[in-house]
Amino acid sequence: MPTSLKDRTVLVVGRGSGIARAIADAALAEGARVVAAGRTVTGLEEAYRDTGVTVRHVDLTDEASIAALAENLGAVDHIVSAASARARGLVGELSPEAIVLSFHTKVVGPIMLAKHFAPRMPGDGSFVLLSGVAALEPDPGFIGVAATNGAVNTITRSLAVELAPIRVNAISPGTVDTGAWDALGDRRKSDFFARLSAANPAGRIGTTEDVAQAAVFAMTNTFMTGVSLPVDGGQPLV
Repeated sequence: MPTSLKDRTVLVVGRGSGIARAIADAALAEGARVVAAGRTVTGLEEAYRDTGVTVRHVDLTDEASIAALAENLGAVDHIVSAASARARGLVGELSPEAIVLSFHTKVVGPIMLAKHFAPRMPGDGSFVLLSGVAALEPDPGFIGVAATNGAVNTITRSLAVELAPIRVNAISPGTVDTGAWDALGDRRKSDFFARLSAANPAGRIGTTEDVAQAAVFAMTNTFMTGVSLPVDGGQPLV
């Protein structure tokens, strides 16, 4: 039976833009009390000014920082870990440090969130992690991202069993226009998106709102756990 986010506390870990911001906005729209946490508090304060969102510091690569946040916040109902440190690049270009940072941010960090927050959460609470289509669609230049997201899918299932009845799910977005592709330049980005849109069964690129709707679904559907939910327009199918 679906439940409501009204008057529940949702912690969103990530930047004040892109997918993390869309999820925070969607939770607010559902009546939740939202806490946004990340490494750069000043940036979050600017992003969430006049929204009613509470801002806190956390560094997912530092267990002491996570423990301090849990102590500061006390009980929360839902946690969304949307932070990332993408290790993009061909094998010959990748450094061990980039791969380790990616794993610490999306895999080790969420495990530490579970360690310090799960004992403070209600039985109908949940964790939502962010995976990604690269785990299912091998592509040159994305081996670090693919390995990280594959690990996210694995820990989602493991945590769902260990933390039960607290639910643990992941959202696995396809290519989404978050601003992360802006470095390509307008022309190359437009051409890239056009090619993917033509190939995708859904016929378009994803939006941050698509991902946010899925995150709300994961938080509120009490009969779903251990799932990595694709929100990718069918991208791996072609």
